[in-house]
Amino acid sequence: MQISIRLFAGLAEALGSQTLDFHVPEPQVTAGKLKELLSASYPEAAGQIAVSMIAIDREYAPEDTVISPSSEVALIPPVSGGEPSPDEGNSRNGLYTVTEQPLRTDDILDKVLDKGHGASLVFIGTTREMTGDERTEALYYEAYAPMALSKFEEIGREVMERWQARCAISHRIGYVGLKEASVVIAVSSPHRDACYEASRFAIEELKRMVPIWKKDIGAAAEHWKGADKAHLENWPSAFN
Repeated sequence: MQISIRLFAGLAEALGSQTLDFHVPEPQVTAGKLKELLSASYPEAAGQIAVSMIAIDREYAPEDTVISPSSEVALIPPVSGGEPSPDEGNSRNGLYTVTEQPLRTDDILDKVLDKGHGASLVFIGTTREMTGDERTEALYYEAYAPMALSKFEEIGREVMERWQARCAISHRIGYVGLKEASVVIAVSSPHRDACYEASRFAIEELKRMVPIWKKDIGAAAEHWKGADKAHLENWPSAFN
């Protein structure tokens, strides 16, 4: 069986490609077994493969999930929560965006304003210069955009169910300079307490499970964030 696997961030760099055509000798294979076969075939990337997860048809897959030849398969490194232009896009309802363009905060907020809501908040995540003793000159974001948009929609549905709040999320990909916005989350709700809670929930869920990665670009070196075992605590709890 031949499987086409999408690769991202440090894994794509380690294997020198964003798509891997991989032959499996058996007529079917599980997600866990596929990771074992990939690790054996690419020992130089075995460490990164071990801490990555398989996504099948844009959903995280438990290790016993059987992969079919027609499945859309991706190997997802630990997320650091932002693929180039061909993957940029919007959700069907227009509330969620992955884009290379600068984020327009007022436009994103306008998507959630409601005449029945008395509270609204905008969370803006920006590139900071110093992290401890490390100096950052820019961040580079990469995303598995179709799956990222699907996860944004999941977050938005839960925000509505739990707090009766509206939510819009936009995330940059590509290079994001100092003080520039990489993510904007707008929330509106009938009351302020729910608005605060929903906004905090949305950014924490985004960082935990949405397939967006960032590379820290410093004066002397570049490295992908989150590419280690310690970052596994941020994976969806069902797969810890």
